[in-house]
Amino acid sequence: MEPEPKDVIILSAINKGAKKFDRIEKMTKIFGQELNDMMERLEKNGFITVIEKKGFFGPKKEIVLTEKGQREFEERKFELQKNWNQMVTMWKSGDKQKLQQYMDNNKSFLPTMMFLGIMDIIMFSTMLSFMGMTMSSYIPESQIPAGADTATDTDDTGDAGSDVGDGGGFDIDIGF
Repeated sequence: MEPEPKDVIILSAINKGAKKFDRIEKMTKIFGQELNDMMERLEKNGFITVIEKKGFFGPKKEIVLTEKGQREFEERKFELQKNWNQMVTMWKSGDKQKLQQYMDNNKSFLPTMMFLGIMDIIMFSTMLSFMGMTMSSYIPESQIPAGADTATDTDDTGDAGSDVGDGGGFDIDIGF
């Protein structure tokens, strides 16, 4: 089975130590029934399991990756790293059309690359600028790191201005 991009995000959150449903929701920003359905599918496919542990106030349930889930996560992360490296190579070659086509064809995996820390946000912003696009063209607004520019700032004259001292620019706090 090839997991959906959001499945890889969930596997990553669990791999990073999120063992409870609410913590996974908070880390992934995938909520309610959507997360529940995805986790049921991951469990059905043998990627995660729920274990019961003794707690101070009675039994507690924790969600953990299985060996199969750990392998799948590592394989998917490796593939995404290769995709990112390929994007960087295309950008360095200066072929805007080829880079844009590649990004359009792999749009669904870009947020996953960002979540996993594979994507360099500043370099990605530079790539988008190179193509005359904004981050929101490829990453849903809800997944863009706080403070990342999504459009060109202009001063009162309409010219692109310096962000020095005006509070603009990057202030990335990914927070996971």
